[in-house]
Amino acid sequence: MNSAAPIRSRAAEEGNFQIPLWGVPLILLLLYVCLFSGLGALGLVGPDEPRYAAIARAMSETHDWITPRLWGTPWFEKPVLYYWTAGIAMRLFGVSEFAARLPSALAALLAVVAVAWTALRSYGVSAAWYSLLMLPTSVAMIGFSRAASPDMLFAGLLTAAMAVAVEILQKPLPGPILRVAFGFFLGAAVLAKGPAAVILAGGATLLWAGISHHWRAAFRFLHPLIILVFCVTALPWYILCALRNPDFLRVFIWQHNFERYLTPVFQHRQPFWFYVPVLFTASLPWFVMAVSLVCTKWNKVEWQDSPGIFIFCWALLPFLFFSFSQSKLPGYVLPSVPPLFLLMIRGMGRFINFNPKMASFLAGGTGVMWVVSLLASEKVIRRIAHIFRVSDSRLTVLLAVAVAGGLITILFSLAKKPVFAIIATALLIAVLLAFMNLEILPLADSRISARSAARDTFRLNPSGQNVMVFGLTRDWNYGMDYYFGRELTEWTPGMALPEWLLADAGDAAGFTRLGIQFQEVSLIGEPYAVLIHILPLSEESQ
Repeated sequence: MNSAAPIRSRAAEEGNFQIPLWGVPLILLLLYVCLFSGLGALGLVGPDEPRYAAIARAMSETHDWITPRLWGTPWFEKPVLYYWTAGIAMRLFGVSEFAARLPSALAALLAVVAVAWTALRSYGVSAAWYSLLMLPTSVAMIGFSRAASPDMLFAGLLTAAMAVAVEILQKPLPGPILRVAFGFFLGAAVLAKGPAAVILAGGATLLWAGISHHWRAAFRFLHPLIILVFCVTALPWYILCALRNPDFLRVFIWQHNFERYLTPVFQHRQPFWFYVPVLFTASLPWFVMAVSLVCTKWNKVEWQDSPGIFIFCWALLPFLFFSFSQSKLPGYVLPSVPPLFLLMIRGMGRFINFNPKMASFLAGGTGVMWVVSLLASEKVIRRIAHIFRVSDSRLTVLLAVAVAGGLITILFSLAKKPVFAIIATALLIAVLLAFMNLEILPLADSRISARSAARDTFRLNPSGQNVMVFGLTRDWNYGMDYYFGRELTEWTPGMALPEWLLADAGDAAGFTRLGIQFQEVSLIGEPYAVLIHILPLSEESQ
């Protein structure tokens, strides 16, 4: 188990590379803008964010850190780590969207740092530099770092565990610090989303051992210290929750793991190839760099001891595993994104060092794809912007900056400066995201989230009492429940009418046919939710 290192670092093959003095503040700026800025620019969206945030808020208020509860009812869809971290953030920073999304932003930072560390140790300073430019500016990191959900926590912790695994395999004799770190990060990933962490990490390791014929090296991860730390990290909450809630193991392990994977019971059926376009979208705007993987040549010796083979298995296993699942959501394949970037960075780094013409072509291809896609979809973008009430002037500025940035990237590539083309693309993403956070998302908030409609309801009805909902979509129903701090009653014909009703605009218009007199008092959430004031009988008779 501890003879020769089964993986050999390729960092020594790197040429003379130095990070410029301005590189450090540039990276810090990218990390802040892409992962942490604008966490509260949008209210909580979709059905999941309000539910997860509500459970975390309940934990922070009731101090019951064992049983997740949604409006007082045990909720065993996911393990506890997100609720712990978000609940602690709410106690530190107050109940807000920022606190609800902070765990995901920190997990994204962990993933970026872990990838940069693996790139540094395996391929050298230049690979670490490219990873810090490219990974945090990808669609996957930007999007999931702003999601109040366990997906980024799971991916970040699994990335950290696999980064430690790469380090363990590069050592003739791994020390206790590495073993403790691997056991802790893998155990924390199990706390974030369940036993899939063990399946993905173990499956990737076994796949690598089969390809490289390093079967004995796989037993390094069964060291007693690793198993002990893993069990101490992951098991106590599962045991305590099962003791307090007899249905926990059946609901969580069977329904939300086995049934979710083996059957379409949760209505998330997608075709087998679903994750191909998902990975393409997740790695934008850098997917053109994946061409470098196809063009990279491997010799037989490197095939057996290369960190790239382990990283390839690390990227492939989640993609294959969840492709066979009968329940597919985009966030499931998120653990494949960090190692995919490591592979792209390795291939691109080789081209920059040994084939700068090809490197310039790929960097320029990113700019060309960017400009062409923007110009081709301008009408669609303007139509969507109109739906979200974004003014033409703001959108014109955004598109002009985006096209100009793409042209600058192309110019750098034509000048055979691929590194500057990569930097220009990363800066463009940061500038566009900052503009979106400040000028676009606040305007679109009322069409995406229930936050604005809920706030206006409290302005008109400060007590928040005597309010029901009618005909709202699932997303808006959960959103209203979160912002009201309770599960709002669904009104149905035949029930006594409340004083205030949050309804779908189409359903509200139909109330006149039922002889119900009302007054529309807030259209902020139109058409998804309008607030209507039911007139009392005395006013109806008038």
